[in-house]
Amino acid sequence: MAAAHSPAFLALVDDARTRIKEVQAREMPDILRANPRARLIDTREESEYAAGHVRGAEWIGKGVIERDIEGRHPDRSEPLYLYCGGGFRSALAADNLQKMGYRNVRSVDGGWRVLKDLLPTE
Repeated sequence: MAAAHSPAFLALVDDARTRIKEVQAREMPDILRANPRARLIDTREESEYAAGHVRGAEWIGKGVIERDIEGRHPDRSEPLYLYCGGGFRSALAADNLQKMGYRNVRSVDGGWRVLKDLLPTE
């Protein structure tokens, strides 16, 4: 069962969602098939990633993504799809990446909870 989130956290996520683009997790298999340039980034905690993640997904946790993204993905037009457990942390991370000039970033709504049943995992 998902953790209950505080009203202030949910308000922060709702605010970020007014500025970002989201895709539904169920769309990701088709998106990845259609666009080989697309990169799937897991923004969960490193321990969550280690416990299981989408095969081929790169780990850049929400706590370090703003610090590390430019070194790993310098092309600000590269299609980046961020996921977390359900789509809240990835929405916040997508908002910050857009503020940093990334133009083709999306948050995956439904996140790992849905993706683990749609895509191969490790």
